[in-house]
Amino acid sequence: MPLDRLLRHLIAWQSADGPPVPDRELTIEQARERYRANAAHPRRDKDASGPAVTSADRLIDGPDGSALGVRVYTPEPAGQRVVTFLHGGGWVLGDLDSHDGACRAMAAALGAVVVAVDYRRAPEFPYPAALRDAVTAARWTARSFPGRAHVIAGDSAGASLSLGVVLQAPDVRFAAQLLVYPPVDPSLMIASAGEHSKGYLLSVEDMAWNYERYVPDPRRRADPAVDLLRADLRNMPPTVVATAEYDPLHDEGVELAARMRAAGVAVRHVPGEGLVHGYFLMQGIIPAAAACARRVIRALDMLLNAQDAEAGSSSPRGDRGER
Repeated sequence: MPLDRLLRHLIAWQSADGPPVPDRELTIEQARERYRANAAHPRRDKDASGPAVTSADRLIDGPDGSALGVRVYTPEPAGQRVVTFLHGGGWVLGDLDSHDGACRAMAAALGAVVVAVDYRRAPEFPYPAALRDAVTAARWTARSFPGRAHVIAGDSAGASLSLGVVLQAPDVRFAAQLLVYPPVDPSLMIASAGEHSKGYLLSVEDMAWNYERYVPDPRRRADPAVDLLRADLRNMPPTVVATAEYDPLHDEGVELAARMRAAGVAVRHVPGEGLVHGYFLMQGIIPAAAACARRVIRALDMLLNAQDAEAGSSSPRGDRGER
């Protein structure tokens, strides 16, 4: 499918005075500020498309005795679902504010409490600091919202961390996981061989820079929580994998979905035709991105509804089973 018209114009506009300066040529703080400026939007407790969603920032106990920040989004009304959400940004960029709009939209659409995690970022805190924070936050969510259908979710680097959490925390029962354009091949061999390795807001060179910041020791990139295509994918919760057509990570996302199915995992793949990496944060400016994001959340909603129906049919009186 052709690249979305508005995205094509956006890319052309960004390149009008020459190719944009890549993150790897900026300081870390400059790169973070640019990412935040491009992604963050003013907070809205309510919009015309959904129920009111309130948020509260709080600190929880981190894995190393320090405080870990989370932002808890609560829709009105809130149902029996909760999401632990891990933001993207290549493990280096991104924060609670950059993904505020996406988390609010998710909370409203699913009727779920969403716990967004302010995990430690590289290069100040390389692997596995972010993963340890993510595991700690997921366990906190499970303790704080018992009995709810618990979803682990993330976009880009956050999707990689989500998979890592499932691998590292078998004690947490997840009803489902949502992986939006996940990076799962640190060798970048699949991305390098793809049709869209550069020119569409994310390049293979960008991903190499991110991996070098996140996992500076090349030997650690073989860890199952990093080299996720080679991890044991059996016994994963039912999963939605979303990809973007014009994304260097497209093919490895498709491969991940195929390997999960081969391992016996229930997988729904939502392709993002005509879209680029990062579309999940473009819902307010690119109608095609908003439409695809709604399809992604609808796929997750259907997956959770199917589990509710199965649990109900297996109950002696037809009651919904406790999760």
